[in-house]
This record gives sequence, structure tokens and C-alpha cells, in this order.
Amino acid sequence: MAEKQSKEVKTAKEVKQPKGSKIEEQYVELIRIYNNDIPGNKDVYTGLTYIKGISWAIANAVCLKLGMAKRTKISELSKEQIEKIESLLQKPDFYPFMKNHQREHETGESKHLLANELDIVHEFDIKRMKHIKSYKGIRHALKQPVRGQRTRSHFRTTGVVVGVKKGKGKAK
Repeated sequence: MAEKQSKEVKTAKEVKQPKGSKIEEQYVELIRIYNNDIPGNKDVYTGLTYIKGISWAIANAVCLKLGMAKRTKISELSKEQIEKIESLLQKPDFYPFMKNHQREHETGESKHLLANELDIVHEFDIKRMKHIKSYKGIRHALKQPVRGQRTRSHFRTTGVVVGVKKGKGKAK
């Protein structure tokens, strides 16, 4: 068997075309995971990061938790494996420090939010800060930097641009 594998590798190397020649575009499947289209030619590790709310660390944790090889192509996954990924993403059991919405305001529990849910909760958090008139809420309302960035030379273009008017002519 080792001889057959080495022959296959050699033939695969011979098939490669030189850099200057035209290479036909290959059809790339789109696999839908958690309402996101992921190109089939991507690895599982890379492809999971296409979903908003999944970082490289979370993608690594998903691969380790499910026992998948990180370099497996998305198009090679079976429907069962895709369902396992989706079920793990719906109810993740990662470490608390890996969750992206820690100590929720109302319940106090930590959650990991993905895609549209992440955007909605973030928007509500900003509205709540504006309503209670916290420092961060006031900074958001004024469209100023919230996390202590300098304002002397930046953040001036968010307002209305006022041009300079020339006078009609000065009498000398």
C-alpha cells in the first residue's frame, strides 16, 4: 500500500501546471453552516471563522471537541458532521472565558452568541447604556471614541462638514 500512495503523490505532482499557463476555474461548493455560506475548498478550521462570532480559538475548540481533523475540507464533511457542528454551536460548552457575552445584564449568565443574535444583543446593550446615561452611553450618543482613544487629531469627520465662505470684497 505504501508503494501505491507514493505513486499517487507523484502523479499529483506531475499534473500541476506551470505558473504562466491558464488554469481552469474549479467549481467551489458552498456549504451552509449556521445560516452562513462557507466555500467548500476551505478547511474546517478556517471555514468556521466565516461565521460571525466564531474566532480561531472557538474553531479550534469545536474541532477538538468533535474529534475532527482541522485540515479536513468543508466539502468532505457528511451531513451528520455538519449537524454535530451546528448543535455544538447552538449550545456550546466551552470554558466561560471563551464566551463572547459574559455576565448578561438580566440573568447574569455567560452566553456565546453567533451571527444575527450577536448584532441584536450588541445593539440592545448600546441602547441600554444610552438610556441609563452611563459614560460609555454618552460617548456612543455623541459618536465619540468609547474606549479612551485620543480625540485631538481623530474623530473630527463624523460631524457635518462646514466650508469657508469668501467675503464679497474688502474695501481698502
